[in-house]
Amino acid sequence: MAIATPGAAPADAPAALSAPMRGRRLRGISRGAGGRRGGSAGRSVMQHLTPWLFLAAAVGLLLLFTYWPAINLFYYSVTDWDGIDQQKNLVGFENYVQVFTDPRIFSVFFVSLYYFAASFFQIAIALYFATILSFSTRFSGFFRGVLFFPYLINGVAVGFVFLYLFQPGGTLDTVLGWFGVTEPPQWLGDPDVVNWSLAATSVWRYTGMGFVLFLGAIQSIPHELYEAADIDGANRWAQFWAIIFPGIRRVVGLTVILAIAGSLSVFEVPFVMTGGANGSSTFVINTLQTAFSYRSVGLASAMAVVLLIVVLVVTWIQRRVFPDEKVDLT
Repeated sequence: MAIATPGAAPADAPAALSAPMRGRRLRGISRGAGGRRGGSAGRSVMQHLTPWLFLAAAVGLLLLFTYWPAINLFYYSVTDWDGIDQQKNLVGFENYVQVFTDPRIFSVFFVSLYYFAASFFQIAIALYFATILSFSTRFSGFFRGVLFFPYLINGVAVGFVFLYLFQPGGTLDTVLGWFGVTEPPQWLGDPDVVNWSLAATSVWRYTGMGFVLFLGAIQSIPHELYEAADIDGANRWAQFWAIIFPGIRRVVGLTVILAIAGSLSVFEVPFVMTGGANGSSTFVINTLQTAFSYRSVGLASAMAVVLLIVVLVVTWIQRRVFPDEKVDLT
């Protein structure tokens, strides 16, 4: 039996690696570790860049189709551009002065008051039906579809439908004749009535949007609150003021903001039904006529900027008067 001398390798141990072999093996191990570190670093970089890449596409489209046209709008509003000529002469704030001093331009804002008043009826109707249909009601699905369906119809189609409804001898006059009304008013021909007719058409079309918003907000309220109110003997009216209305206050505020903005920028219904005739021209219709009929793109751009500022100011006032308070019903 061989006796191993001190410091010598055992007899069954593998032969020692030569220096060149050890160098190649160490380099291979180093490359493998480096490759793993490089792959891990690459994956980490891609994980950090992926959200920004998705965000960059959305931000790029937003800048291209929203903010860049808005910047051009401000630029055109201080020029006398007619929309065709390549030359644009700077005129400063002359267009803005004309917007506020020419009664034919700024006075059409008062037409929006008809739609503004009608929007409160629209909100009340939507809130009423949303409250009723949020409880157990027969054929609730059918009535929900009926209320929301007008909002799905194209605005041009709505205008043509109500154009036949309001025409002399049309559907509305026929129905009123059944009840003895022999001389109905000119719904679209009388300047004192036309704006109310158009505002009623807008109410019919946009009630569905508010209805869906209110219905979703009401159904998000915990059902246990209604059960506790039933135990305490509260009727539906008391439940509305104590549970439903405080719970959907934010949605009501949002709906009011949308109604104000919509009443100031009405376009489709009056444009299709009357074309702005008989005193029914809104500010948006007047802006389009100024730009494309009278070839005053600079003045029309100033009108659009004024409309944007008015909507922002009214919205700010509404938010200050009715602050968005956090409601905790629990």
